[in-house]
Amino acid sequence: MRSAHRKALVGKIVTYLILIIVAALMIIPFIWMLSASVKTDREVFIMDPFVLIPKEPRWSNYVDIWKKIPFGKFVENTVILTVVVTVLQLLTSSFAAYAFAKLDFKHKNKLFLAYIATIAMPWQVYMVPQFIMMRGMGLNDKLMAMICLQAFSAFGVFLMKQFYTDIPDELCEAARIDGMSEYRIYAKIMLPLSKPALSTLTIFTFVATWNDYLGPLIYLRSKEKKTIQLGLKMFISQYSSDYGLIMAGSVMSLIPVLVVFLILQKYFVEGVASTGLKG
Repeated sequence: MRSAHRKALVGKIVTYLILIIVAALMIIPFIWMLSASVKTDREVFIMDPFVLIPKEPRWSNYVDIWKKIPFGKFVENTVILTVVVTVLQLLTSSFAAYAFAKLDFKHKNKLFLAYIATIAMPWQVYMVPQFIMMRGMGLNDKLMAMICLQAFSAFGVFLMKQFYTDIPDELCEAARIDGMSEYRIYAKIMLPLSKPALSTLTIFTFVATWNDYLGPLIYLRSKEKKTIQLGLKMFISQYSSDYGLIMAGSVMSLIPVLVVFLILQKYFVEGVASTGLKG
């Protein structure tokens, strides 16, 4: 018994050590970015000795980045795009998932498999036809083009459908007997029960849309329509050597993502566990 207990203790210690090392390796780039954001350009690459926080931190970097480029406009565009896309994906994904999980209609399984199969197709394969379609609709250089293309998500439908499958069908049947329509069942029963899955999808969608670079690069050309990622790239092109300002802008671009994750983290693990293990 002692030998087994000792082995279990050693295994746990080794596991925690590995996790600590991996976590340290993951967080080092972020620590360096935070440190560089309050340094001058000359101080950023001084490694001997490395100083985490200089004696005179250059907090003005966080102010100057707003003056060098229209950072406020970039933030506004990114917030509008991300919030609208996230809300639409939550609505469309949960609504379609409810139909696939709880309703019976012709060719349901075939339609679901065909839709989910699009996840395996890289976006680069069909981004040219999408661009031609958006241009033909007159949506080139407009945020609406990005919203139309990202409002629907096969991954989101799959995630929500896996969660809805675990909700007993008896709940829906009882609601139908009581005279509730499918829309009310969806709104009053399914959505309140699906907070973990909705939170997980919110995090995935928000992070992917907020950090998207290639999509806005293709569709958004004018300066006043650019997102944060394009704005930072434009800043790098104009001020390639001012790494302190670049890091300050990068830090500020991470804050909304961290806030969303911290707010929804208590549902995140539960949502992944409850939707990712079922077939």
